[in-house]
Amino acid sequence: MAKSAEIKLAVFGRAGVGKSALVVRFLTKRFIWEYDPTLESTYRHQAVIDDESVTMEILDTAGQEEMLQREGHMRWGDGFVIVYDITDRGSFEEVLPLKSLLEEAKKPKQLTMMLVGNKADLEHARQVSTEEGERLAAELSCGFYECSACTGEGSVSEAFLELCREVRRRRMVQGKARRRSSTTHVKQAINKMLTKISS
Repeated sequence: MAKSAEIKLAVFGRAGVGKSALVVRFLTKRFIWEYDPTLESTYRHQAVIDDESVTMEILDTAGQEEMLQREGHMRWGDGFVIVYDITDRGSFEEVLPLKSLLEEAKKPKQLTMMLVGNKADLEHARQVSTEEGERLAAELSCGFYECSACTGEGSVSEAFLELCREVRRRRMVQGKARRRSSTTHVKQAINKMLTKISS
């Protein structure tokens, strides 16, 4: 059997938006009520996505890291889940600055990310509309999911799986570009040699 692809996903967002709850819901299909918001965890998860085996390493950040630590996490990841809480407008407003930091850390590579609005079960306390989430995702050129880690409604799994697909697509495109550029270098070298020989 072919070696499974390794994909590193990092989950970012303000403390309390439900990052750990989302990750645990994705991995175990369960909701855990108690969390230590200062803990950072890394999980390994095996999945089959579109008939291909994938090993995901998921970093659940604490949401209150030092700048240097946060930057290291940003460089480490292949794909990013940015989470906000639909009942907390402040967490939504932190998405854009977070994306700018990610772009800065990942330069010159292109950023592969997913925007997730969590706590969709708390409709009565909503401060961020679904349309606002969709608009922001369109502006950021990324996928968007609204879901609830608590009830499991929405597409918690789909957000992670779709992000893995995006990372794989981007790798394939970059791999082709690299192969093309190395072929071009070989052709140029041969042409230079032939030019020297003929002159």
